Amino acid sequence: MPKMKTNRGAAKRFKLTGSGRIKRAKAYSSHILTKKSTKRKRGLRQGSLVDAVDFKGIRKILPYA
Repeated sequence: MPKMKTNRGAAKRFKLTGSGRIKRAKAYSSHILTKKSTKRKRGLRQGSLVDAVDFKGIRKILPYA
């Protein structure tokens, strides 16, 4: 059986926490920032965790995480 391949795009976007949950960055923070409020942009800086619905799929594309 060959080794499983990690999805390299996903490996750059997700990190595992100590308790085994998956961290992610928030979207909508890279461009068209002038129309977004300061409060909204500040909130986008904070990381967040992947929802339970998406967890299984992300674990599949990150087999060694």
